[in-house]
This record gives sequence, C-alpha cells and structure tokens, in this order.
Amino acid sequence: MIHLKSKEEIRLMIEGGKKLRKVVSNLLPIVRPGTTTELIDKKAEELIIKEGGQPSFKKVEGYFWTTCLPVNEQIVHTPPSGRVLKDGDLLTVDIGMYFQGYHTDFATTLMVGEEKDQRLKKFLETGQIALRKAILQAKTGKRITDISQAIQQEIEDNGYRVIKELTGHGIGKDLHEDPNIFGFFRGSKDKTVLIKPGLTVAIEVIYSQTSEEIEYEDEWSIKTKDDSLSACFEHTIAVTENETIVLT
Repeated sequence: MIHLKSKEEIRLMIEGGKKLRKVVSNLLPIVRPGTTTELIDKKAEELIIKEGGQPSFKKVEGYFWTTCLPVNEQIVHTPPSGRVLKDGDLLTVDIGMYFQGYHTDFATTLMVGEEKDQRLKKFLETGQIALRKAILQAKTGKRITDISQAIQQEIEDNGYRVIKELTGHGIGKDLHEDPNIFGFFRGSKDKTVLIKPGLTVAIEVIYSQTSEEIEYEDEWSIKTKDDSLSACFEHTIAVTENETIVLT
C-alpha cells in the first residue's frame, strides 16, 4: 500500500533532506586515497547526530552501520570495513537519515583521488544524467513506469547495463515503502502506479559497465558477477500538486 504524504509530512521530509544534504557536503571531502571506509562511516554518524538525526540504515534489522560503501565491482549494501581506498577507485556513498519521524535516502558514486580516466568519467556522468531525467518524469499524472523508462533508456543508450534485481523505493516513516521503482520497463504501462500528489520515493539509478547479473559477497554486500564496475545515484523526491521537490 502506498502512503501518500500530507503537506506537513512533506514539510518534515524537506527539513530532513536539507540536513542530509549538509551531512553529505561535509562528508565527501574526507573521501581520499588512504582513507578507510570505516572511517567514512564513523564520520557520517557523527555528522548525522550533530544535525539532530539518526542513521536510517541502523534501523534495518541486522545492519549495524550508518552507511553502505561499495567499491568498484561492489554494487550496494556493502558494510564499511578496514578497506583502504586507492587512487582511481570508484566509491559509492549511500546514506540515509531519520529526522522527526521520517527518512530520507541519498547515494552518489565518485572517483577517489586525482585519477581522471575519461571512460570512468563518462560512466558516472551517464548515471547522473539518468537520475535527472528520471526525476523529470516524477510528477503528478505520470506513471512509475515513466521513471523506469527514463533510467533504462539513458543507461542502455550509452552501452551500460541496468541492475534489474535492485530497485528504488517509496520512503517516509519507513526507509523502504511501496512502490518499488524499477530501473527498466516492466509490464504494461497503463497498469503501473499513477503518480499522485503526496508520493515520496527514493529514485535509484543502479547500473554496471557490462553485466546485469549479480552475486552476494556475504550477508549484505552485492557485487557484479563479472566484476565489472558499478555505480549508484539516488535522490529522495516528493511529488506535490504543482511541482516535484528534490529533498536530498
């Protein structure tokens, strides 16, 4: 069941999203060669608490960290560790914040250090563009499938692969709510969810260079089966009668 949010609920999520943006802006500068992912996680928790929030991901049963920090072929849900980042690594910073009863969720993938591989630059820019195009489809009167198609077209037109087993999601009082937001066209368009005012979702562009197949490294961490590089870009958005608000 989809929980459409009231104006007051959206106001609270706007406030929480602003705080999460501030956390991210203060967190990303510490991403550099020689830093461990567990150090990034520790700093993330400090920043969230400083803003008066709580780590969303620690509310997921069995997950004990503030962030998910996949590197290179790792796609999502990778717990922080003593892994030392190297120049040229691709790091995904996935982070959520619980503030005044509501979650917001954000992710970005970036190159570590001064490495300027143009192929990787294009790979990451494609995901950023796909997310922007997807958000443009998230408005009253459209359908969830319009968001999915925007992601799939941009990713596949550039020769990359959507990870089809992983999705975006509704968000609010719970970190994961209905509906799922697929990154590809699924089913009949006229049978998919009609977007209405009050919809709040975390749109995720999750893709890899060459394969959509995945495998688990452990209980949490998911990687590409062929070890190709992966990336994830995510924003939490709220749809109102007249506009779409990017909360994060």
